[in-house]
Amino acid sequence: MSYNKTPSITAETINPKVKIFNYEPCGEIVRYAERLQQEMDENPGSLPFPEIIHCNLGNPQALGQRPVTFFREVLCLCDNPALLNKDEARALFSPCAIRRAQRIINSIPGKETGGYTDSRGVKSLRQAVADGISARDGYPSDPDDIFLTDGASSAVNMMMQILIRSHEDGILCPLPEYPLYSASIILHGGTMVAYNLTEDRDWSLEIFEVKRCLEEARSAGLTVRAMVVINPGNPTGQVLSITNQEEIVEFCRKEGLVLLADEVYQDNVHVENKKFHSFKKVARSLGYDETDLSLVSFHSASMGFYGESGRRGGYMEITGFGHDVKDQIYKVASVTICPNIAGQILMSLVMDPPKLGDESFEIFESEKEKIHSSFWKRAKTLEKAFSSLEGVSCNNIEGALYLFPRLHLPSLAIKAAEAEGVSPDVFYTHRLLDATGIAVVPGSGFHQVKGTIHIRCTILPDEDKIAAMIPRLKAFHESFMNKYRGSEPYMKDLRR
Repeated sequence: MSYNKTPSITAETINPKVKIFNYEPCGEIVRYAERLQQEMDENPGSLPFPEIIHCNLGNPQALGQRPVTFFREVLCLCDNPALLNKDEARALFSPCAIRRAQRIINSIPGKETGGYTDSRGVKSLRQAVADGISARDGYPSDPDDIFLTDGASSAVNMMMQILIRSHEDGILCPLPEYPLYSASIILHGGTMVAYNLTEDRDWSLEIFEVKRCLEEARSAGLTVRAMVVINPGNPTGQVLSITNQEEIVEFCRKEGLVLLADEVYQDNVHVENKKFHSFKKVARSLGYDETDLSLVSFHSASMGFYGESGRRGGYMEITGFGHDVKDQIYKVASVTICPNIAGQILMSLVMDPPKLGDESFEIFESEKEKIHSSFWKRAKTLEKAFSSLEGVSCNNIEGALYLFPRLHLPSLAIKAAEAEGVSPDVFYTHRLLDATGIAVVPGSGFHQVKGTIHIRCTILPDEDKIAAMIPRLKAFHESFMNKYRGSEPYMKDLRR
């Protein structure tokens, strides 16, 4: 008997859509940082820096942020309900955490966190999220409109599955964008219709630019079905004004577009003259109800001061859809049976935290203020550092957790990148990592405007790490610029 020795699947025979997209926040720069870390572990002192500083990904707890005490107490008790009946629990856990955990456990089928739940999530936890939305916005929210999900990413993917029928369906997305959107559009066979944010106006969203892109897409035969808005912005860090949000709501309503509102950084606003307002609140304040606008809002427990990225907690609120469409969304959600229950619980806690009078309130507020204050300091420190570099412009960070500085590199550096067959931002970021151990993401991974060069840097490393990285960053950048101007030798530590 002969056997076919040809591999069943190769890089040439996999789904071609998988090969098209890139996801740079976890891409080549991260894999290279891992190789350097392994080299450091195996040969201490072999590299010109003491540690890798990961500024590439929003991963708060991996970068030193402490978990919120109340959240972890409730999670612990929910996963170990036998503790609720022990006297020792009263010495270890706050009374309000015990009460909350008991209430949650009693509402879960089987009173255990190890079983399946409703595909949208436990009803009582969806009710907590809906109540939190109502309190935030001043307008009612229905728990049957809430789908708890494994982070906001799975919710975005689910909506792309629902919206995209073929490559003739287009989704409006901002540039620069968070690559989750381009990746999910490609994987589901749709077409991304890009609209540019305006960098020299603090990454503002100009509605005339969106209209232009919509008209061009329709002229090309596309059916544009939805518009993605990220507020606060990732990677750009802007916070939209209410006036701008009203323009967007009116535009989507007039053009019959589903508004996909990525609001996962809603608790991260760093400037006093801006506040977060949900698109649902803006739409309702304009007098529009479910018959006027189809709106999906995404939120997550991964970012903000919660920082529970690995728990994969998220939700989407779906309004302005008929029951027949919601039934189909429910069916898609059911393919994965249900979202993980720790993430469900966390999302309910995010939207229903301790209140004034609860025993945990003061500790909760203290932890929240400490983290937010530290975010602000770190953002301003990095913003100032990048702005001080020759040939670098950096907009003020208004919200979210990232800076997106623009680099104006010497022509020799651009030619050197071309000679290696890489873009200038990739060329720069690899050399920065090689020389300093600082891992940032090339701006091309976020589909920056053609002809521009950016990097994305998270503000999440702790204040000591940021203080340590800034002298390294400045020394590297000065040496890099000098070399590619041809005025001085490159810094000796550089390995490439």
